[in-house]
Amino acid sequence: MEIWINPACSKCRSAISVLDAEGAEYTVRRYLEDVPGEEEIRAVLERLGLEPWDITRTQEEAARELGLKEWARDASTRDRWITALAEHPKLIQRPIITADDGTALVARTEDAVQEALSRSKG
Repeated sequence: MEIWINPACSKCRSAISVLDAEGAEYTVRRYLEDVPGEEEIRAVLERLGLEPWDITRTQEEAARELGLKEWARDASTRDRWITALAEHPKLIQRPIITADDGTALVARTEDAVQEALSRSKG
């Protein structure tokens, strides 16, 4: 199991606390430093079952500068969204946990973290 975090994010710190309290084995990825590339973002989106606009933090300054709120949300713009996430990782919603069963979750609540744990325990 891997968790993508921004250490400054309270939701990320909360998710780590839940994982630690449960004694989970996991790897921390500080995705602002270890930035995922476009192919990795595509793979995580597939695991999440989501589209790139579903995991985009549209309130970030970079989102405003790019005009993301005006971008279409369809197959024709999917690659553009993924490129934006790779070039501006701060736009990626967090934390994301990749579970051992091949799925992933945006783990912004304790319930979502628990779901990721249950998927990793098999």
